[in-house]
Amino acid sequence: MNRIFIQLKRSFVVTKKNIKIYYLKGPVIIFGLLLPFFLFLAYIIGRSMSIRELLPGLISMTVFFTATSVGPSIMPWETRSRTLERLLCCPISVWAILLGDMISSFIFGLAISIIPLISTLILGVDILNFSVLLVGLILAAFCFSALSVLLSAYPPSDIPATAMMLSTLVKFPLIFISGVFMPITQMPVWGKIIASFSPLTYFTDMARHLILNCGYYPLLLDFAMIPIFTAIFLIASVRIHEKTLMKRISLMG
Repeated sequence: MNRIFIQLKRSFVVTKKNIKIYYLKGPVIIFGLLLPFFLFLAYIIGRSMSIRELLPGLISMTVFFTATSVGPSIMPWETRSRTLERLLCCPISVWAILLGDMISSFIFGLAISIIPLISTLILGVDILNFSVLLVGLILAAFCFSALSVLLSAYPPSDIPATAMMLSTLVKFPLIFISGVFMPITQMPVWGKIIASFSPLTYFTDMARHLILNCGYYPLLLDFAMIPIFTAIFLIASVRIHEKTLMKRISLMG
């Protein structure tokens, strides 16, 4: 137990390092802030929808893009700057390094995505249960940050732009099949089946429950599925990174 606590402390050291280095990197700003902003702007132009109707999609898109913008670039940057081998020589486990990467992604995602949520209070938008939605937002931010670290696992490249583009190829389809732009109730049967395999689907549905009172899945299912996806992403991230780390080190030679 004491060893786990020590490793957790070292994870927070990795988190602190990541915050200082990666938050202001170009790919993080572009893929985490600018891209979702313009995508949402294109969605709302020409639509006569109230702020309350737009809010579930806005919050879902914001937390998804921001929480997945930092993680994919960390390992490639570490490889390119030749600091990965030095990090691995430290008395820290691979899972602790990845947890530090996830926490840094989580903090960035939560800090940005909570802005539209707080704005609803200022604008007086009616939310059925603000505290429950906030808990759901925290769970979703950690889930998507775990996904972001998984997206950086393969291929073991030292080019950050490559990792960001590959992660975008995964993230964009998820945006369009997860009920962000079209409610799940309006999807065909095959669309509903595909949507059920996306973690974003369950947070978007949760937001619709708590803001519009019109979700598709039971609310308890939405809350249950997000931790399940988080566990899957965490386990897969550790196992794949353990296999690819030596390939990354070889790129530094």
